[in-house]
Amino acid sequence: MIDARKLLDQFLGSQVPGMQGTVKDRATQAINLARDNPMATSAIAGVLLGTKTGRQVAGNALALGGLAAIAGLGYQAYKNYRDGNQPQPAPQSTPQAEPQFLPPPTDSGFSTSPAVASNDFTLSLVRAMIAAARADGHIDDTERQRILGKVQEAGVGAEAEAFFQRELANPVDLDAIVASAKTEEQRVQVYTASRLAIEPDSRAERGYLDLLAGRLGLADALVDHIEATVAGAKVQL
Repeated sequence: MIDARKLLDQFLGSQVPGMQGTVKDRATQAINLARDNPMATSAIAGVLLGTKTGRQVAGNALALGGLAAIAGLGYQAYKNYRDGNQPQPAPQSTPQAEPQFLPPPTDSGFSTSPAVASNDFTLSLVRAMIAAARADGHIDDTERQRILGKVQEAGVGAEAEAFFQRELANPVDLDAIVASAKTEEQRVQVYTASRLAIEPDSRAERGYLDLLAGRLGLADALVDHIEATVAGAKVQL
């Protein structure tokens, strides 16, 4: 069985071995590695999105585990929404600015404990990110083979390689992605992961995220909070 948490960490380039120092220092080192040599960090998302310029990665996801980063961002957006706050775009993080995003509380529906976030649901978050990355249609047969070659170089294992091959070859199964989210907190995380994977700077990408939000049944105000929270967690490469 695929270790979905480890795969999500590899997808985002999280928990990079050998990183030392403060959260800011580790984020800076990992960002530089991801920019100069994506395979050094196994940042699969960087490979998947590397054909399009201007992409950004989540600064705190390089210091936290991938699941904790997604759940933490989703929790912050959800809390602000439930508290009746207005969504305020946070200042974008930079390698010089310490990320302030934390893992979610263990007693919330955003907990990363296996009892709340199962292996199957975590794998669905990876699927959601891949689906979002495919939304603009830039992954053709040639690009798919290039990506799969880089995934093989990352050393994720035969089972995970087969998973990526299926996800890139088959049509996006939006029904399965939506159905994997059983609670409102999980629906928030599916959208958060999808938004984290891309910058919706094309009509196709924006349309996909709007469709996903509608299928997940997320209120417009909640989506606005997620958008603002994720925007503040990005680091420009």
